[in-house]
Amino acid sequence: MKLLIISDAPILRLSDKKEAYAPYVREMDLWMQHVSDISFVCPTRYQRKLLTQPFQEQDFKITSLRRLEFHNIISALISIITIPYQTIILWNAMRKADHIHVRCPGNLALLASVVQITLPRKRKTIKYAGNFSPNASQPLSYRWQKRILSNTSLSKNIDVLVYGKWSGQSRNIKSFFTATYSEKDKKHFKKEFKEPLQFIFVGTLSPNKNPQLLVELIKLLNHKGIVSQAHFYGDGILMDKLKNESSLIEVNSLCGSEKAFYFYGNQPKEIVQNGYKKAHFSFLASQSEGWPKAVAESMWYGCIPIATAVSCVPWMLGVSDNKSLGSRGVIFTDIDNTIATIKQFLNQQEDINLLSQNAQEWSQDYTLEKFEDEIVKLLHS
Repeated sequence: MKLLIISDAPILRLSDKKEAYAPYVREMDLWMQHVSDISFVCPTRYQRKLLTQPFQEQDFKITSLRRLEFHNIISALISIITIPYQTIILWNAMRKADHIHVRCPGNLALLASVVQITLPRKRKTIKYAGNFSPNASQPLSYRWQKRILSNTSLSKNIDVLVYGKWSGQSRNIKSFFTATYSEKDKKHFKKEFKEPLQFIFVGTLSPNKNPQLLVELIKLLNHKGIVSQAHFYGDGILMDKLKNESSLIEVNSLCGSEKAFYFYGNQPKEIVQNGYKKAHFSFLASQSEGWPKAVAESMWYGCIPIATAVSCVPWMLGVSDNKSLGSRGVIFTDIDNTIATIKQFLNQQEDINLLSQNAQEWSQDYTLEKFEDEIVKLLHS
């Protein structure tokens, strides 16, 4: 089978190896090991720092296209001029493939979504890694992709893989997932919900993720007599600001001789996993997500997630009817409501233990083996 992968994610040649963004590589390795001929159409340059790893399979072809960017007049003009050329490259590559796999959303992915309309008999899968909620506020290009791909008159012989379950969708939209851990990693993690309560944040310390809200939450919990600590794994532009703000809080009166805030920066996955094992709650007040990996991974270890209701988070947390408390976690609306919920938990240990168990059971149903099985079905359907 000839598999064509079209993505805005760049593939870079580093140390004589073809490398890309690490989570993307781990997923594509699973797709690539089940086909005989692999080709990518994607950018091969990227100016910013990127956490990369090499592909397991290195024997694949790359057709390099420049990134389509429209953030200023010059880049927009260059992109517009190159669109006819990129359209021809995409159509020729699609024509030769047995299975076309497009990674959305993105500008190159939008162009590919248009080109695929001209090849209705080709088998296609689309991985939409962003927020597929019909009510999400998104850039125009993202909305165009969703409309084109959802239109079964335009997009034929195609499965669109999205995160979460959304009502009113066309028949080619299929709920999907992402996995991190294997069947052999399954284990029952028993939490003891006693003070000091341990909160964990994993991700980029950026305005979109709102890590400062966890600092405020821990501060107020301690002032209300609930001894709590926060552990931040990740780096970003807010790191120094968060450290300065947390240092101004009188930690000695809050947590005895221990600190209330710990900042570890970027760490290997084994160290982050140990953080999950020790934590009682995970926190993510993100403004936008596709599949919130940090939420799903924390649930694997029995952490109770506290997260904003973006993308598929309510579905993941078992929340319905616009409530803030689900069967597997808590929707973050504001700090006062969250503190009230935590106080209620501490007075009802059976309820909090049940949430932890439910979170763990749900997350551990999504393993790498199950993920790979679903990929094989898609490739050979």
